[in-house]
Amino acid sequence: MSALGTSKGILEIAKFGIYVSVPIFLMYTFANNTKNIQKVMGNRSYIVYPPEAPRPPSPEELREMARELARKNDIR
Repeated sequence: MSALGTSKGILEIAKFGIYVSVPIFLMYTFANNTKNIQKVMGNRSYIVYPPEAPRPPSPEELREMARELARKNDIR
């Protein structure tokens, strides 16, 4: 590591300052004004569900369908 007085040391301090200050600035910006985060989040649809398929028949309907099939097979 270089000493703090050299240009590399100053560059490292500046980079560290940017790395720390950018997240703090963004958090401050979004935490104080919720409209900003709503704008960012509202422009994106994260979950897109497929259209709902037809529902399967209920157990009572299945029993009735089975009875009808049995009746048809008995008639033949």
